[in-house]
Amino acid sequence: MKTFSRILALPLLALPLAACGDSHAPAAVAALQPVAVRIASAGRLAAADHTEISGTVAAGRSTDVSSRVMAMITAVHVELGDSVAAGQTLLSIDPTTAEGQLAQAEGGLAQARAALVLATRNHERFQALAATESASELELDMARMQFEQAAGAVKQAEGAVSAARSVARESSVRAPFAGRVAARFAEVGDLAAPGRPLVRIESQAGRRLVVEVPESLAAAASLVSGAAITVTLDARPDLGQLAGTVIEVSPGPDPVTHAFTVKIDLPSGADSPSIAAGSAGRAFLPLGQRDSVVVPREAIVRSGGLDLVVVRDEQGLAQSRVVTLGAATADGRVEVLSGLAGDESLALGLAVAPPLGTPLEVTP
Repeated sequence: MKTFSRILALPLLALPLAACGDSHAPAAVAALQPVAVRIASAGRLAAADHTEISGTVAAGRSTDVSSRVMAMITAVHVELGDSVAAGQTLLSIDPTTAEGQLAQAEGGLAQARAALVLATRNHERFQALAATESASELELDMARMQFEQAAGAVKQAEGAVSAARSVARESSVRAPFAGRVAARFAEVGDLAAPGRPLVRIESQAGRRLVVEVPESLAAAASLVSGAAITVTLDARPDLGQLAGTVIEVSPGPDPVTHAFTVKIDLPSGADSPSIAAGSAGRAFLPLGQRDSVVVPREAIVRSGGLDLVVVRDEQGLAQSRVVTLGAATADGRVEVLSGLAGDESLALGLAVAPPLGTPLEVTP
């Protein structure tokens, strides 16, 4: 019986404690001290909508230089990254084969010219005989045909010599324009052949950003030649936003990636920054207008890695909300992508967010 009476006594003891706890709850709410704040309203703004596409910086002009003859490379005169002038020798190729072809072409020309001399004299002889009716019309026609064939053979041989001389000059592979050696694909002892790249030359002036735009965005972005596009470069954040110009759009999407290739010309000139080809960049393609919510920068409170704003509700109490921030506007406000509807009253200048339900007193 003693044990049972103790068990009954426990709930009776708990009742006063619970009552004490309930009596302190209103006191805790009442203990929140009012906070004096300045108030500003979240606004709505029609902002330009855009999407970000990553791309790669390319040289304005680039070419892979090759040889027109098949021969062994005897010397390489440039290194990776060297600056070269137009016409500068890049590689030397064994000229033996080209010189042999030139000698053969010149020998053929000499033979053709000798045959032309003989055909010319024979034609003149038959013309004289025909004038005295000592040669028939057939014999005169045959002499004329041989003369014309010999004259054609000379022209053909002269063309062969010109081509052979052109090929012989290819024993020195030269830069087609001034630029920089971006890649080297051959070494001494390698075999040069027509169509095989030996050296890649890129122009030092002129840069463009090449991006792949999905076909679902290409129409909305209105990509046409001459359109202005904002560009940023990952390796040069100090440059900020650059004004680019669309110079080329592929006529159709790639059948594999289903994307349009777009080339955007970057600013050029004597005062333009030096940008290495191959750098990463981003193009901001316009997609029209959209409504956005903007708030003063003073309304943002950083807490635990989150961006907060403190809303003053209809009862004048503090309500903290987590927001996602966008870009800054021209007037110094900040775009809010989520968390606000655009008509809230916000507390300004708070270092930390006050507890939920804290009274907010408005000050001028």
